[in-house]
Amino acid sequence: MRDLVRETDLSARHLIYPLFVVPGVGVRREIASLPGQFQLSPDAAAQEAAAAAAEGVSAFLLFGQPMPGGKDPEGSGAWHDAGVVQQALRTIRAALPQALLITDVCLCAYTNHGHCGVVRGGAIDNDATLPLLARTAVSHALAGADVIAPSDMMDGRVAAIRTALDRADHQGTPILAYAAKFASGFYGPFREAEDSAPAFGDRRTYQLDPAAARQALREVDADLAEGADLVMVKPALGYLDVVAAVRARTLAPLVAYNVSGEYAMVRAAERAGWADGTALALEILTSIRRAGADAVITYHAREAARALGGRRAP
Repeated sequence: MRDLVRETDLSARHLIYPLFVVPGVGVRREIASLPGQFQLSPDAAAQEAAAAAAEGVSAFLLFGQPMPGGKDPEGSGAWHDAGVVQQALRTIRAALPQALLITDVCLCAYTNHGHCGVVRGGAIDNDATLPLLARTAVSHALAGADVIAPSDMMDGRVAAIRTALDRADHQGTPILAYAAKFASGFYGPFREAEDSAPAFGDRRTYQLDPAAARQALREVDADLAEGADLVMVKPALGYLDVVAAVRARTLAPLVAYNVSGEYAMVRAAERAGWADGTALALEILTSIRRAGADAVITYHAREAARALGGRRAP
C-alpha cells in the first residue's frame, strides 16, 4: 500500500554525480573531509564514471584544477584546451558515449586569489569576469560538454555565456545556472577538494545571504530571462524552503545541490555509530525531491543507486 500511494519517487535517474578532476595519470586520491570521494586524473575519472554508470547513474558534474603552478589572477587554466576538465570530457565521452556530462564553469580553482571573478583594487570586477567565463564555457562545449553550469554568481553571466555559445555554433548546448547559490558554511570540504578557498575576504559580495529567500527568487527570474535552461538551488538541505519556492515559481527544470558539508555530516555520524549513513542519505535525497527538485547533485549518488537497485526509496 505504501508503494502504491507514495507521492515522491527517488531513483538513480534523478542523481548527478560530481567528479573532482586533477592533473596526472592514474591518480585516485581520497579527500580527507569527504570520505569515499576522490580527486581523480582524467583516466581515473572515466573509470569512476563507468563504475557509476554500471550502477545506474548516468549524469556527471565535472570540476577541475590547473596544472601545478598554473594559477594566475585571471584563472586562464579554466579555458585551456588541454585542461583537465577538457581532457576528462574527451576521455569519459569515449568510454561512455551516452553519459550526460555537465561542467562547472567558474574561476575560483584556477585563480591565485581563490575568488570566482577578476579582482581589481581588492574587489571583484563583475564585468571583467564575464568574457573569461564565456571563454571557459565555449572551451568546455568544444571538448564535448552536454550542459554548461556557471557557478560564479556574477551578474549577467548567463547572457554572456549564451551569446558566446551561440556564436561558437553551440546553440543547442543548454545552461544550468547556479541561480540561487548561497554564501554557506556547508562548502568547506569542497574547497579542500578543489583547493579553492579565497586567499582574502569571502564570497558574500556575490553569493546570496542565507536569510534572503526573496532575493533568491529574483536571481532565478534573472537567469531564466537571460537564457538559462535549468536552474539550481545550492545548498539543498538547509534551503528546502527555497527549493519549494522556486518550484512553485517556475516550470523550468530545477536541480538542487546536496553539497559537501551535508555529505560530510552523514559520513561523520555514520563513522561515530550514530546513524545508518545510507538510510540517512536516502531520506535526505527523498526530502530534496519532495521539496520539488527534478534532479539532485550528490556525492551519495553511487551509494544511493546501489541501495535503490532500480527500486524507489523505502
